[in-house]
Amino acid sequence: MLRVTGAVITANEEANIAACLRSLAWADELLVVDSGSTDRTVAIARQLGARVEVRPFTTFADQRNAALTWATGDWVFFLDADERMGRALATQVRAALTSDYAGFWVPRRNIILGHRMRGGGWWPDKQLRLLRRGRAHYNPARGVHEVAELDGPAGELTAPLLHYNYQRLSQLFAKQRFYAAQEARDRWQRGERVRPHHWLLQPARAFHRRFIAWQGYRDGAFGAFLAAVMAWYEFMTLVQLARLGRRSA
Repeated sequence: MLRVTGAVITANEEANIAACLRSLAWADELLVVDSGSTDRTVAIARQLGARVEVRPFTTFADQRNAALTWATGDWVFFLDADERMGRALATQVRAALTSDYAGFWVPRRNIILGHRMRGGGWWPDKQLRLLRRGRAHYNPARGVHEVAELDGPAGELTAPLLHYNYQRLSQLFAKQRFYAAQEARDRWQRGERVRPHHWLLQPARAFHRRFIAWQGYRDGAFGAFLAAVMAWYEFMTLVQLARLGRRSA
């Protein structure tokens, strides 16, 4: 009988962790990798039967690799604290365990500021979340927007998970500032440097990709707003990258 570990990476997620873990109750093991929460995240997780391992945060890739090491299941399903999965997805996961695939992509439905997204890359926002332990790892050089690297092919599941992504505008902008700093470090390590034309072209390209290429227009004015936010994210990433350049000069 193949076993599944449901794994969650946390940092001060007391508002989300209970509902998240309850949606993972079908798993054979619940594992929480916490980076030192100062709220009730750890206590709630343990009350719900999760094993909690504490690891200081370095990057998301490092946290996920640690989870793959600590998990005891044959497979690991990663769920973020603000995500939920239903019975249909759990059933598909169980049916996939005997396959020869090294991992499975899962469609994700983003719900942003209460808006159920239809386009803009927010749906179908496919995530590589079901991983065969021993045949998957995360590249430490990619600290944000990390995707597992597989030793073998990947399949696809069709039942979606739900992502209650950003409940307040302040949360949206705070997270994008954090992601921009992480992304800038990743790009710096890859040898990328800011050029004068980047300041205009890269934010414009980000807006076009979200709103036109990825059909953000299907979400109307809200889709245009989010495309503009992602253009701002690209600009802030360039700001952080330029700062790294000045510090190394």
